[in-house]
Amino acid sequence: MDNILAPIQNALEGQIDFHGQQLAETLSTILLVISGIVAFIVGYIQQDIYLTLWIGLAGTAITGFVVIPPWPFYNRHPEKWLDSTGSNTNSAINVPGIVVDGVKVR
Repeated sequence: MDNILAPIQNALEGQIDFHGQQLAETLSTILLVISGIVAFIVGYIQQDIYLTLWIGLAGTAITGFVVIPPWPFYNRHPEKWLDSTGSNTNSAINVPGIVVDGVKVR
């Protein structure tokens, strides 16, 4: 089963950075609030609960389309990770010490 799902997962998996995560969260909040307000106002004016629900559903679908896929603008600031110490023994020397609660770990 993994042999079947692995290529699909690799094709659909995308990278987003920490700024992209914050942007996605902000966009989802703003879009859902706007669609909720618009749905409420239009539904109140038209006195139609079904119209309110359909506008809310459309706003949720648009929000999902904007936020869920890993669009390239979500990866504008990729993180530069440290090399693993197992791949290069000299890389551990150049890495500054990590301090946790005042104790130097490395």
